[in-house]
Amino acid sequence: MSETKEVKVVTADPSAIGLFGLAMVTLVASSQKLGWTDGLSLVIPWAIFLGGIAQFYASILDAKLNNTFGASAFAAYGLFWMGVSLSWLMNLGVLGTTLQENADMHQLGFAFVGYLIFTLFMTIGALETNKVLFIIFFLIDFLFIGLSLSSFGIMENAMHQLAAYSELLISLFSFYGAGAAVLNKHFGREFIPVGKPFGMIRKG
Repeated sequence: MSETKEVKVVTADPSAIGLFGLAMVTLVASSQKLGWTDGLSLVIPWAIFLGGIAQFYASILDAKLNNTFGASAFAAYGLFWMGVSLSWLMNLGVLGTTLQENADMHQLGFAFVGYLIFTLFMTIGALETNKVLFIIFFLIDFLFIGLSLSSFGIMENAMHQLAAYSELLISLFSFYGAGAAVLNKHFGREFIPVGKPFGMIRKG
């Protein structure tokens, strides 16, 4: 007679590394948008490894935890930073002059619009997570509004500034969220408050 055993695989909460990846890339990228630093060359490594790989790794772990919301968010934004990094490499001519000369920023603008649509849905979902995460998604909405409109040449300077300051605030709140994810789990209590869900949308 054969016996069936169930094996429970325990996976750590990946929120901390995912939010840390987001915090790092938005901090470095916003410094360039705000004019505190120059060029994109040294933004690209952080975009690939922290914005891209760290968030995508977090999405894989969230998928194992059956967390559709977290897995979707970290995967989507991780792939976003990988795509943006490749776009920057093209614009810098690293991948050849043909790609550089045929780059149309309006296409990137449409990509930003697509991510804005996705983020609006995720912002609704974030209402039932915690207030820090909701604020992060709310700010990401404004980041993509700024990026989209500036890419289309609509109020370009003002929208660039909107994107820049939104990105900086995303970084600060993501650092806070990452710290909370680590220390709250480590101490087994709410050491750093993140705020309860709004409770506006009931499940079921």
